[in-house]
Amino acid sequence: MSQGLFASQSAQLQEAFEALRNDLIHDDGPRISTMRNYRFAILQYSPQDEFKVRGEVQRLVQDLENSSWHVLTISLQKLLFDRVRNEGDEWVGRVIEMEKRMHGIGPDRGLNYLRDRVAPLIEGPDGIAADCSRIICEHAEQHPDQVDRTVALIGRAGALYPFFRSSSLLKHLDGRTMNVPARAALSGRAAR
Repeated sequence: MSQGLFASQSAQLQEAFEALRNDLIHDDGPRISTMRNYRFAILQYSPQDEFKVRGEVQRLVQDLENSSWHVLTISLQKLLFDRVRNEGDEWVGRVIEMEKRMHGIGPDRGLNYLRDRVAPLIEGPDGIAADCSRIICEHAEQHPDQVDRTVALIGRAGALYPFFRSSSLLKHLDGRTMNVPARAALSGRAAR
């Protein structure tokens, strides 16, 4: 029974990428949203499909580039690591030591401590969303003639769990991409 479920999920994943591909390379341009400044699409998938998604993203990038699109790939994991590194080795060492101590008292306390230290680095309009916006806007400013044929693919969101809700990324990117469409691939389940 589970094989059928996995095959179904795999087929849905391929269908989702095909729909995204067709939308982006449509003759009239992306139609994902009728609002010019809110050009986002979210692809949600099961964490077990991470490597399938990466393969689909690589194929999508190749197809888009073959159709004269400029593709910005943004890794939220890299942006998180950059922000942590910017805090310095001393900060990282202190946080690790305290998290270990708190975990010794109770696993939830360790995770809560870590969440309290990492979340301020990545949340809000000046967090990870600002980094994504900066990357997209720098490209748009350097290549204004390419804006209508540029798409930003944002991935590796799983690295931010449980410190960050991916929906807030799109909320804080709204209107801050110089009309470059952004697509986010998010691992996890939909809230019900």
